[in-house]
Amino acid sequence: MPWDTPDVDTVNISYRQHSLEESWDAIVIGSGMGGLTTAAVLAQQAGKRVLVLERHYAAGGFTHVFHRPGYEWDVGVHYVGEVHDARFEARRIFDALTGVRLEWARMPDVYDRARIGDREYEFVSGRDRFRDRLQEYFPVERETVDRYLRAVDEAKRASMMYFAEKAVPGPIARVAGGLMRCGFLRWASRTTGEVLASLGASVELAACLTAQWGDYGLPPAQSSFGIHAIVAAHYFEGAAYPVGGSARIAETFAPAILDAGGRIVTSAEAASVMLDRRNRAVGVRMADGREFRAPIIVSDAGAGNTFGKLLPPETPGLDAIRSELNTTTPSLAHLCLYVGLRGSAATLGLPAANLWVHATPDHDANLARLSANPAAPFSSLFISSPSAKDPQFEDRHPGRSTMEVVTPGPWAWFEKWQETRWKKRGAAYDEWKREMSERMVAELVRQIPAAAGRIDSAELSTPLSTRHFADYSQGEMYGIASTPARFRMRGLRAATPVPGLYLTGADLISLGVTGALYSGLTTSSAILGGNMAKAVTRTVRSAAA
Repeated sequence: MPWDTPDVDTVNISYRQHSLEESWDAIVIGSGMGGLTTAAVLAQQAGKRVLVLERHYAAGGFTHVFHRPGYEWDVGVHYVGEVHDARFEARRIFDALTGVRLEWARMPDVYDRARIGDREYEFVSGRDRFRDRLQEYFPVERETVDRYLRAVDEAKRASMMYFAEKAVPGPIARVAGGLMRCGFLRWASRTTGEVLASLGASVELAACLTAQWGDYGLPPAQSSFGIHAIVAAHYFEGAAYPVGGSARIAETFAPAILDAGGRIVTSAEAASVMLDRRNRAVGVRMADGREFRAPIIVSDAGAGNTFGKLLPPETPGLDAIRSELNTTTPSLAHLCLYVGLRGSAATLGLPAANLWVHATPDHDANLARLSANPAAPFSSLFISSPSAKDPQFEDRHPGRSTMEVVTPGPWAWFEKWQETRWKKRGAAYDEWKREMSERMVAELVRQIPAAAGRIDSAELSTPLSTRHFADYSQGEMYGIASTPARFRMRGLRAATPVPGLYLTGADLISLGVTGALYSGLTTSSAILGGNMAKAVTRTVRSAAA
């Protein structure tokens, strides 16, 4: 039977307002998708009392929403693949962990549109239909399209063993890890651009195939083909959006945690992981000095924060992983303009499909131009309307609608303000935001004429906002950049070199909602002593109970 879904105020209880016991079965630092999944599986499958600590004022990580009078916006969930049909494995896992309380609204058959220069392409649902549409666009490259789809399929299949290796015990990984990883690394060790060139794709076809590069945060010459294949395949059958908005994800995951005696608290900043004399993780020390203890500590705070901030510099066994992390780079940062409009999405005719806009087919050159000059014309934009995707938005906010405009925002633009405080960054910063907002509004109206004369609110977030709320050092949106080097790393495993401390989240598996979902399954599998397949099977079976 489905659980009763708690009120959002029950989920987002402030740490300062909550009486908490000192001892728990497990403590999870961070309530992103990976942290919530780990906590829910530990509670549901093992009956563990889990304390989830979230430094933000809202639970859910990048799945949370924020509000202004009359409006709400998601901050990271724009669409999710492989959940709109109950037969999909990811959907079954969501159903199991939420008691079938999380509903999904299927997006239109054309879920993404890409405008590249003066051409427009539609991304249609269904792998075979997508293939046919590509071959209509590029009739002389029919065989190249087929080769591309086979490469994506092969890379996606090989990724399963690669990610499963992250949960197996260390001795097994040392013996069999190379074999489990090699199939995926055949693809992931090369850039997306290199693989597409080897397949014979023209500039125009390659530009179309990588028009969604913002979904993984790196253009073709920088991104691993491994992450491209995972994301591309993820959407082959279409996409969906959470009914009730992305905040429903945390709300519907909470009952599994709460029913087992766990708690989710917000505005709760963890300062460090506590170690005993044998350097085992035994608890968490908070920023206010309070201490909580548990034999299992899980970090959903990102690999950099976990090994660089939460553990003492002298912690044994971390030299290798810290050295690997020093060779990586953060993923790309971004600007997002949150726009509120008078009139419902239906009245205004706002599209539920996402729109990707690229100045030219050369995505890498587009990004380089923008990075070099923030005043230059926009080279890439992503435009989305949460209110057009969510069938319940009109019930919550009648006569209103929302849109979001996202563009890359390199951290280098903002370094000079990094020591300033949120909402107190100075007149120069405020003026910069005002000018950029006006430019992004103008571009939104140019691309979506229905927005003209209807804009009631427009608020810009920058990488400094992401840094403040998510504690990412350079405001990155996807943790560690998904380069070939990132996938060659060996240290990103569920069980860390510190006994009792586990890693989860996008840095463990891959970015996105389902990537973090599977990271939570991987981590809980490592904790409970099973393998990933068993964890998935147990979780999915419980959905039918």
